[in-house]
Amino acid sequence: MVVIHSYGWAVLLAFITMLCWGSWANTQKLAQKQWPFQLFYWDYAIGVMLLALVLAFTAGSIGTEGRSFLADLGQADAKNLLLAFTGGVVFNLANILVTAAIAIAGMAVAFPVGIGLALVVGVIANYIATPLGNPGLLFAGVGLVTLAIVLDALAYRKLPSSSSGNTRKGIIISLMGGFLMGFFYYFVAASMTTDFVNPTVGKLTPYTASVVFALGLLISNFLWNTISMYKPLTGEKATYKDYFTKGDTKLHLIGVLGGAIWSLGMTLNIIAAEQAGFAISYGLGQGATLIAALWGVFIWKEFKGAKGVNRLLTAMFLSFIVGLSLIIIARLY
Repeated sequence: MVVIHSYGWAVLLAFITMLCWGSWANTQKLAQKQWPFQLFYWDYAIGVMLLALVLAFTAGSIGTEGRSFLADLGQADAKNLLLAFTGGVVFNLANILVTAAIAIAGMAVAFPVGIGLALVVGVIANYIATPLGNPGLLFAGVGLVTLAIVLDALAYRKLPSSSSGNTRKGIIISLMGGFLMGFFYYFVAASMTTDFVNPTVGKLTPYTASVVFALGLLISNFLWNTISMYKPLTGEKATYKDYFTKGDTKLHLIGVLGGAIWSLGMTLNIIAAEQAGFAISYGLGQGATLIAALWGVFIWKEFKGAKGVNRLLTAMFLSFIVGLSLIIIARLY
């Protein structure tokens, strides 16, 4: 399988993760006027699974290092398969909850609460499990990234169209989703070997872990997303009939593309974790909020008409840049 051998490559892959995780939601934005989130999410889950399989049978099955995908899958312990699968189940529920919270309470309230909590919990949990990097620099970087997310929220609140909605309900749901999202990566990391060239017997290599994770996401969608469809936390219900009758090929492909983009980021992130450590790799990946903010500011013009946001946005971008820099250099000391 294809592996990397330097921290520089690990940082590059983590940045690609950041781009992927911060960009996939553009596909939802493209489809949202014609397609409710719950139906888009089925195609998203399929896209996550398909891309994970493509990478496993290509990059995960060539070369002389490590174990090829099928060989790795065949020797894996049931415990580790269950851990990676659980990561997909947990992430799926968390992602649906945070998305619902944003719809209820607004981007300004729910997004920083959910993703900020996920960032902090995820880095702490993964650092305790695999303590690589200078903790002072790492957690200072996490603190600055969290500050940037809060500044982003303050800027969103200045939008003329922003609305708090049912703020209390949204915050509670967002806290639940963010807490769960902070742990999904921990389950995947626990299933994996820390040496990809000479992998531990019974443990998973990153390509296999990514496929099992994606399988957990897809299968659990029949539970979590079905509940979301028929008993939505907000908006009108959707049905399976709607999925097959109301969406055209273009809409389905947009959702699959969104899932494939997110899945590429996930696989590259756990490949990077051997050299960077799981905490640093995850922390850099969750800098995706910066990318999402860039899309919102410069492409979607979400802050057009808002007054007094320039200073907040400037402070947000500076906090992100310094915070991500600290996370990167934490591995060097």
